[in-house]
Amino acid sequence: MDMRQRIADLAGEMLRAAFPEAQGLPEDLAALLEVPPEQSMGDYAFPCFKLSKALRMGPPMIAQKLAAAVEKPEIARVECVGGYLNFFFNRENFARELMNAIMAAPEKWGSSQDGQGKTVCMDYSSINIAKRFHLGHLSTTVIGNSLKRIYDFQGWKTVSINHLGDWGTQFGKMICAYKKWGDKEAVEKGGVDEMTRLYVRFGQEAEKNPTLEDEGRAWFKKIEEGDKEALEIFQWFKEVTLKDAMKVYDVLDVHFDSYAGESFYADKTGRVVEELEQKGLLKDSDGAKIVDLEEYGMPPCLILKSDGATLYHTRDLAAAIYRKETYHFDQCLYIVAYQQDLHFKQLFKVLELMGYDWARDQCKHVAFGMVSYEGQAMATRKGHVVLLDELLTRAQEKALGIINEKSPNLENKEEVARQVGVGAVVYATLQNNRIKDIDFWWDRALNFDGETGPYVQYTFARCCSVLRKAPEITAAPDYASLTDDEAQALLRLLSRFPETVAEACLRNEPSIVTRATTEIAKAYNKYYYEHRILDDDAGATAARLELTRATRQVIKTGLYLIGLDAPERM
Repeated sequence: MDMRQRIADLAGEMLRAAFPEAQGLPEDLAALLEVPPEQSMGDYAFPCFKLSKALRMGPPMIAQKLAAAVEKPEIARVECVGGYLNFFFNRENFARELMNAIMAAPEKWGSSQDGQGKTVCMDYSSINIAKRFHLGHLSTTVIGNSLKRIYDFQGWKTVSINHLGDWGTQFGKMICAYKKWGDKEAVEKGGVDEMTRLYVRFGQEAEKNPTLEDEGRAWFKKIEEGDKEALEIFQWFKEVTLKDAMKVYDVLDVHFDSYAGESFYADKTGRVVEELEQKGLLKDSDGAKIVDLEEYGMPPCLILKSDGATLYHTRDLAAAIYRKETYHFDQCLYIVAYQQDLHFKQLFKVLELMGYDWARDQCKHVAFGMVSYEGQAMATRKGHVVLLDELLTRAQEKALGIINEKSPNLENKEEVARQVGVGAVVYATLQNNRIKDIDFWWDRALNFDGETGPYVQYTFARCCSVLRKAPEITAAPDYASLTDDEAQALLRLLSRFPETVAEACLRNEPSIVTRATTEIAKAYNKYYYEHRILDDDAGATAARLELTRATRQVIKTGLYLIGLDAPERM
């Protein structure tokens, strides 16, 4: 039930009836429709301004002529306001049709097959080997996870890629440090923390003995050349890092299809350099090799260092070509902070100059803002980094404290605390437009009364509670009982949920789903406080329970799409 499209189709019929000879009218009338800021102004508004030139008539006059052509059961009335034609639904008919449409397949409400037959690759999270998972990785991880779920829900085939930072001289230094001072059991037990300790010691020792730097470079050269021992240690470091990272991914319920990182493309960069050479794109610059992008208003793209070593761009070019040839993607999203904007502009332009036209339209940098912690840019007493596993653990502890205070007899308190605590962190990250910087504060994130994850989850639990307490109703729903303003406001939001998900997918913007789900929760709570759901009138009760059931499912879907669980009791 797409009311926007139905109103657009109706507007088209009205146009053809009122102006049968008109030419040059917009084809996509649905895109012109607007949602009035106040419910008293109508359910949808059709602006007539873009019709004025084709019809050679003022917008108010066009609206008046169109209004005379309305006669449909789903429309109660229309009103002309300036150059707008405002449509008011037949409330009872709207409630009946919407409830029937949602309840026919509740879990699929909001989904579509728009992406059927299409593939999207998503590059996100991209942690560094031998380094702890910190707050700076939170945005890319949860935005990517949400977009994967949204694209899946829209019928796309998704390929989630964790492009590991696992290449560079630092790994030679890590192996050198391990061989000199490391212990296998200590690394297995201490994980990334132990590897970090070894790396820090290497730096300290190298200050006293600079020849260690040469030993580190020699070990990395062994990795490049495929030395058996070097590769075994290098691979083991990756396994230990991922084992640590999986603890965070499991808590966040994040999964990847590929962990092919920079090292995977190291042997594929030769082809890139050769192609650039053959197409006359490589230039010398103080011994290094570059692609000159001055003509496009960008600094040169560095491909090879003077010693012949590859760089991020070289490996990213190889990765993009590999992904296109392997997955045949229709879109490739790079979910990376906005500081890398120039990097991706250069990357996509070089691909385009190489003759890969798909890079222009199919490769997209999905940028996001920076994260600070309670007013400080990643500052903690541990050394300017907020470790993500510690943040999530603390969130669960704080949520458990609130639950013990408000609902001490709640069953499965620890599991609910996990759902609420982790959900609060994820919601706070996805609440606003992704490009905005985020300042994470505990008192805001874990507030049960504001626009937060716990507030939306609590509304879902409230719906579950209402339905648990409800007696069995055999009467048919009386949809006339859903014509009040509060019910209609909620119904309008539920009806637009499919549009919301489609727009979030189109704009790669999870916050659209976050805000829509929050608005649905707010509208249900207002309805709950203003109206008795369990009424003496069986037909009215049946309708209100059906509305509650539909709301519960849509909230659950919305929470899932942004990566949150929906606890049934809180």
